Amino acid sequence: MNAAVARIFTQKLCLVGDFGVGKTSLIRRFVDRSFSDQYLSTLGVKISRKTLVLAPVTLNLVIWDIEGSTRFKEVAPSYLQGASGAVLVGDLSRIETLHNLRDHVALYQRVNPKGIMAIALNKADLMPYEQVIQWQQYLWSAHPQMVCIMPTSARTGAAVDETFHQLSQHMIQTALQ
Repeated sequence: MNAAVARIFTQKLCLVGDFGVGKTSLIRRFVDRSFSDQYLSTLGVKISRKTLVLAPVTLNLVIWDIEGSTRFKEVAPSYLQGASGAVLVGDLSRIETLHNLRDHVALYQRVNPKGIMAIALNKADLMPYEQVIQWQQYLWSAHPQMVCIMPTSARTGAAVDETFHQLSQHMIQTALQ
C-alpha cells in the first residue's frame, strides 16, 4: 500500500464585497483564466469550482460569488455559513468600498468566527502605485488578522492566483489541525 496517499479536502470559499468591486471578474480570472469588460450583476449567489493541488493535499474549492447589493445584508448569514475562507473585495477606484470592508469583515467573523480571510484590493491597475501601497498599509493596520491584503487586477491577472493560493494554504493548515 502506498504510504504517501494524498488527502482530498473540499472547502467553501466566499467572495464578499460591495456591488461592482469585481468579485465575479476575480473568480473568472482565477477559475476560467478569462476577463470581460462587460458588467454582469450577480443576483443571489453564483457557485464555481476549482481544484488546487497543494502537495500533499488536493483542495476542491467551492467558490460562492455573493451579490453585493444592500439586500445582501439580509441573506448574507445563510450564504456565508459553513465557509472556511473568504476573499473580501474592495475597489481601489471607489474609496467607499474600501471603508465598507470593515462591515464585511465583521459580518463574516460573526457568522464564521474561525474563518480565514484575505483582502483583494481590486482594480490596482487603474491606480497610481503609491496610492495602492498606502491603502494596503492602512488596511494591514486596520485588519492585522488577514492572511494577505493583495492589490489585484482581474483585468491583468496581477496577484489573483497568489491571493487565492495564500488563502487556500491557510485553509488547509487549519483543516489539518
